[in-house]
Amino acid sequence: MIESPVPALPTGRPVARPFDPPDDLGALRNDAPLSRMRYPDGHLGWLVTSHALAREVLADARFSVRPELRHVPVAGAPESNQPAPPGVFTAMDPPRHTRYRHLLTGQFTVRRMRMLTDRIQDITAEHLDAMEQTGPGSDLVASFAQPIPAQVICELLGVPYAARARFQGHALDLFRLGATPEEMMAAYTAVHAFIGELVQDKRANPADDMLSGLTETDLADEELVNIGFVLLGAGLDTTANMLALGAYALLRRPGQIPALHADPGNAVEELLRYLSIIPFTVRTALEDLTLDGRQIKAGETVTVSVPAANRDPGHFADPDTLDLLRRAGGHIAFGHGIHQCLGQQLARVELRVALPALFTRLPALRLSVPPEDIAMRSDMLIYGVHRLPVTWGDRS
Repeated sequence: MIESPVPALPTGRPVARPFDPPDDLGALRNDAPLSRMRYPDGHLGWLVTSHALAREVLADARFSVRPELRHVPVAGAPESNQPAPPGVFTAMDPPRHTRYRHLLTGQFTVRRMRMLTDRIQDITAEHLDAMEQTGPGSDLVASFAQPIPAQVICELLGVPYAARARFQGHALDLFRLGATPEEMMAAYTAVHAFIGELVQDKRANPADDMLSGLTETDLADEELVNIGFVLLGAGLDTTANMLALGAYALLRRPGQIPALHADPGNAVEELLRYLSIIPFTVRTALEDLTLDGRQIKAGETVTVSVPAANRDPGHFADPDTLDLLRRAGGHIAFGHGIHQCLGQQLARVELRVALPALFTRLPALRLSVPPEDIAMRSDMLIYGVHRLPVTWGDRS
C-alpha cells in the first residue's frame, strides 16, 4: 500500500518565525523520516527529514545529482531535462565529476587560503570604514553582506582591479530581487562573456589566482568559463545571505555575541547549522535500493530537507535553540559526501572574519526597525533577508 503523499516541500520559513523550519517537517522527522512526497510535476518521490538518513543518501553513489534525472520539489524552481554542460561539475556524477573535483581541489591550497584570509580581513575593514564614514545607519545587505563575498570572488578568480566594478555589477544583477527574465538573461550573458574574456586574459597573462592555475590544465575554454560561473554562483549569493542572516540572528540574540568573539570558528558552525540557508538538496536513485527499510525504485527522486536534518534532536541536543557554545559538528549546511561544497573552507573564513569584525567595530549595532518589519527571502531558493536596516548611533 502506498502512503498518502505529503504536500510538496515548503519554499521557506514562515515570516513570523524566520529562524524555524516549518512545523510539518519536524513532525515528519519524528513520525516518518523517510516519507512519500508528491512533487509539483506529479512525480511520486520521497522526502528525507532525519540527520542520519540525510547523510546516508548524500554519501550513497547510487543516488545521482544529474539534472536530467531529477524532479524539483518546489513549484517554479529552475528545471532542466539536459545533462550538465562541460565544467558544471556540481551537476555531474563520477567519473566526470571526479575529474573536475580533482583539478579544483588542487587549486584550494593552504597558501592560497592564507592569502585570501589576509585579503578578506582587508576587504572587511574597508567596508566597515565606508559604513562608519556614511553612517550611522545602513542596509547591512547592500553595504556589507553582498559586497564582501563579491570582492572575494574577484580575488579568487583574479579579476583585474579596473574591471571589478563592472564584474560585480553583472554578478549582483544575477541575484537581484525583482529582476525580469529578460534582465536575468542579460546578466547571465554578461557574466559569461566577462568570464570568457577573463579566461583568454589568464591564458595570455597568467597570475597567482585560481583561474590562472586552471588554465595550466587540459581544461577547454568552455569548461573554464562554466567553472568560473559555478564558483561565482556557489560563492556569492550563499555567503552573502549567510552573512546577512547570521548578523540578523545575532542582533536578535545579542547575548550570543560574546561567544562569537570567544571562538569564531565554533560559533560559525552553529550559525550554519541553525540557519540552514539552503532548504533542500535533491538526488535521484540510479537503481532499486533499500533505505530505512523502504524500497526506493530507480528513477525516483529523493529530497533531503537540510533544515530538518540540521534540527534533528536525535543528533543535536535542544536543536531549535541557537547556542554558539554548542559543538555543531556533523551538520549538512555544506552537504555531505563527494558533492560537499568545494569552497566551504573559504566560506567559513569569510564568516569567521567578517562577523566578529562587524560587532567589534560597531558594538552598538542594532536593528533600526522592529524585527517583524524585516522582510525574509522565504520565497527564494536560498534563505536570507531582503534588506537589513541597522544603526549604531546614540539611542537618545
